Amino acid sequence: MRRGLPFELFLGLRYLLARGQRTNLSLFVWIGVGGVFLGVAALIVVLAVMTGFQDGIRDKIISANPHLLIFQAGGAGLPDASGVAARVREVRGVRSATPFVLQQALFTTEAGGAHGGLVRGVDLATPAVRADLRMQLRGGSLDRLTGGGPAILLGTELARTLGVIPGDAVIVVSPKGAMTAVGLVPKMRRFVVAGTIEIGMYEYDSSIAYLPLPAAQEFAGLGDGVTGIEVKLDDPFAAKAIGRTIASRLGMPFWIRDWMDMNRNLFAALQLEKLALFVIVTIIVLVAAFAIIGHLVLLVAEKRKEIGILKAIGASNASMTTVFFSVGMTIGVVGTVAGSLVGLFIIWLQDTYKIVRLAGDVYQIDYLPMKLIPSDFLLVVGATLLLSFLATIFPARRAGALAPADVLRYE
Repeated sequence: MRRGLPFELFLGLRYLLARGQRTNLSLFVWIGVGGVFLGVAALIVVLAVMTGFQDGIRDKIISANPHLLIFQAGGAGLPDASGVAARVREVRGVRSATPFVLQQALFTTEAGGAHGGLVRGVDLATPAVRADLRMQLRGGSLDRLTGGGPAILLGTELARTLGVIPGDAVIVVSPKGAMTAVGLVPKMRRFVVAGTIEIGMYEYDSSIAYLPLPAAQEFAGLGDGVTGIEVKLDDPFAAKAIGRTIASRLGMPFWIRDWMDMNRNLFAALQLEKLALFVIVTIIVLVAAFAIIGHLVLLVAEKRKEIGILKAIGASNASMTTVFFSVGMTIGVVGTVAGSLVGLFIIWLQDTYKIVRLAGDVYQIDYLPMKLIPSDFLLVVGATLLLSFLATIFPARRAGALAPADVLRYE
């Protein structure tokens, strides 16, 4: 016998690889390995898809929205925006704090196109704001927005819906009309399309438009006031802690919302879906665990005579238990390793070549991202090996408990 290989492992591998007269044993081996393989590969891919999808949407939201929004209670706007912004910039971790105006509007064209959306007034004198808009710009020029004439930036999908390109004119209608001698008259302004921007989320690109802050204030009828203060942070994930610091510094009547709270329902739904898919796909591994149990039960029944002889010549109960335990765990380990390699290869293939594409107007991102975090990988591998371990306990203990006298008497 080989000195480098333990007796129990050597005998277990012999039992596992031997081709006997009972083909059902070999079938159960393949079912066990295949079930573990499919379960592990499916779990890895599913968790990677859900994590990548969640992170993809999160990154789009972070890039498209301020990390913190500061409002004044009452809904009348902020009269002293510059003073409030200056106090916010003093907080550690704040990258920029700028006033903004947000106004619902109806966009129409001379050709008869119409579409509802949001007009967002931003302070173009702030370098961070200009840098974000320049990065999102897909057509036209940002300089035309500050050239003195009435100009506007449209989301790419909004411009496509209206059928306009940079240089064309759009008419923006405010729901807040102006009171005249003949009654309430809708407020309308004519703007030239300075360019188009693309954030990457259909919901935003089909409804957003940008104006310089003074033009947006005049259009919304706020005078020198603004809707609120938008804050960008060095670390978006520190939004809650920094938000509490800003709230304590500003006090009443200001209130703050962070990007996590504003999208809490979306991320909670994605996390619940990820958990549900993990539980569902784990059933595949459970099926494989039952196949391992079936294989070991049949193997013990077939090898009763060999077990009796080995125990009669000195093999202990623990040794025989270890023999059949090694058979079951070998099936689990081989399936886990193979499934992990295939799952990781699928993730690499999708992230490299983006084979699976998505409809951006439905899923908000244009391809299926995959991201496997180490904790998810360890969870899959650990859960699979644990199920394989539990599946081997009963048959292995049953083999170890066989009495040699009873076995040899009836064989």
